[in-house]
Amino acid sequence: MPCFLSKKASKIKPYAAGAQPSQDGVIKLNTNENPYPPSPKAIEAYKNFRPESLRLYPRPDGGELKKAAAALYGLREDNVFCGNGSDEVLALSFYAFFDGGIMFPDVTYSFYPVWAELFGISYKTLPVNDDFTIPADKLTGRGIVLANPNAPTGIALDLCEIESILKRNKDHVVLIDEAYSFFGAQSAAPLIEKYPNLLVVCTLSKAYSLAGLRAGFALGQPRLIEGLENVKDSFNSYPLDAVAQAVGSAALSDTAYYEEIAKKITATRDKTIKRLREMGFSVTDSKTNFIFAGKKGVDAADLKNFLEKNKIFVRHWDAPRISGYLRISVGTDEQMEILLSRIKEYISR
Repeated sequence: MPCFLSKKASKIKPYAAGAQPSQDGVIKLNTNENPYPPSPKAIEAYKNFRPESLRLYPRPDGGELKKAAAALYGLREDNVFCGNGSDEVLALSFYAFFDGGIMFPDVTYSFYPVWAELFGISYKTLPVNDDFTIPADKLTGRGIVLANPNAPTGIALDLCEIESILKRNKDHVVLIDEAYSFFGAQSAAPLIEKYPNLLVVCTLSKAYSLAGLRAGFALGQPRLIEGLENVKDSFNSYPLDAVAQAVGSAALSDTAYYEEIAKKITATRDKTIKRLREMGFSVTDSKTNFIFAGKKGVDAADLKNFLEKNKIFVRHWDAPRISGYLRISVGTDEQMEILLSRIKEYISR
């Protein structure tokens, strides 16, 4: 039987998303979803959406979401690009800016090498330090992609370190993936007016409790936004649907609600980190809505399997340098108490 796939489709190793369990009673701490609901403004926008308008195409530029993102960050609309989730924005950015090569840490978001392979982009990985911090002074010489805070470690670089990377790479685009910055890191968005090579990518999936909506955006100077628009319009000129534009813009306008939710999540995170360290776990200083933890003498994969048998889902990668760690999304206080009791049960056996 003939093979109908292209060489690329048949050989590429795709990104593996976290499990989506369907059974009842699961505590799902494996995909960094927000444990709290979207803001009342976002819910109201969804309820008030006029379904008869779905016969029309949505605004190709992101419409109200574009306006709301510009207002939130104190930028102009021509500084904003909207897409169908930040993963789409990131993929289009890889295609638009990095045909000359790219660099990112060896421990980071595992989608980065997949996009590089898909688009035929040469890439180099920079080894992180033994404590998983990034040697920022060595990120140089080509396009740079940096998750800040980093995934799956949760460690963030300071804004001064980001600026030093921008200064050293003036002839290349520096992309800062800020999926988790709302939980304690400094956004690089204030540097956009100063650095034409800076692109900041954001998502509504994490801090804004809208993972199911699929909405994201990029911030940068107009030349970079124009490049993204050119690539988008050569692929899919209407990527962000009308519902996402309406609900997403309402969410971005409700900063007080989401700041309160972020405070709850970070308080729960810090309490959980303290408890895990008391149990002997090594835990990074997370600035995200997840925890990266491992314990000497504990098989992380086996602990993950034990937790799943008890309907608690966390994330584990059988990969060099991080196979001894679990990434644990921060849930409610009640969910984290159950998690901690199960971990204590496991290590005391």
